[in-house]
Amino acid sequence: MAKDTKVTVIGHLARDVYHLMNDDKEEVVETLGGIFYSLAALSFSLAPEDKIFPVFGIHEDEYDKIIELLQHLGNVDPKGVYRTKEKTNEVHFFSNPAGGRTECSKHIASPIPFSKIKPFLDVDGVLINMASGFDILLETLDTIRMNVREDGIPIHFDFHSLTLGVDDEQTRYRRPLSDWRRWCFMLHSIQLSEPEAAGLTAERYDEAMLINQLMPLMVSGLVITRGEGGATLIRQEHKKLFRHDIPGIGVSAVVDTVGCGDVFGAAFFAEFLKSKDLVKAAEAGNKAASFKSTFRGPDGLESLRQQPASTPPATRAEG
Repeated sequence: MAKDTKVTVIGHLARDVYHLMNDDKEEVVETLGGIFYSLAALSFSLAPEDKIFPVFGIHEDEYDKIIELLQHLGNVDPKGVYRTKEKTNEVHFFSNPAGGRTECSKHIASPIPFSKIKPFLDVDGVLINMASGFDILLETLDTIRMNVREDGIPIHFDFHSLTLGVDDEQTRYRRPLSDWRRWCFMLHSIQLSEPEAAGLTAERYDEAMLINQLMPLMVSGLVITRGEGGATLIRQEHKKLFRHDIPGIGVSAVVDTVGCGDVFGAAFFAEFLKSKDLVKAAEAGNKAASFKSTFRGPDGLESLRQQPASTPPATRAEG
């Protein structure tokens, strides 16, 4: 009989605020965001008897409400969620006339200290989602790695907003990381969107060079998500690289892409922990992210369990 799976999820909670224009009038829609997408998607991708331990702070006035929401998921144990006096991170989304979107962040929380994370490292896997980009310090990641390395506990790391700076008007902008190698070192799997991968390095590496520089850093799998274009998985086996291109899954209409990366990472990691197969994990993540694009906010993620399998990816050896 297989044992229950235990997963720790680290990252900042957020309140997503959409500023939508309808007939020249602004409509404001608010949903939970940030790490909540990861928790909900992971909850519905794992079995009811599995256990998920989120670690993040929440303002003391909102604590009871958030704890109730997490407990409602059934397999989420919220004992790692702690009270703070800091306001919950707000992420404001403004649509641009050209069709793009501007993202602004307010009240970004302080980094989660290792002392809060340490009690939850005796698990089968650790999912770190840099939802705000300031979720943990690099030194904290170093300490997590050293604490789980001996037991072979895999870490899935989603760069997410780590590649975004914040200007004086709280607008997020893409910026390279001079210490990206330290962030990538000794992680089982890494997740980057296509723009994140393109803007990650101060050396301005193209994708092929980034892969060749990143994979030797003791990384087993690199996933580059491509939105409607699907995703690419680079996996390393006996120092040989294999590339798997997973095609996009068409949907009737894309409603909102916020949270798709979070959902991808959660579904990816859930499948990997069950099957130990990175290709199946990437397929599961691609399928879940495609489904998430059909609605706004985290409501509806419970239907992830009912989604059909994706198309098998094309595979070829690199080099």
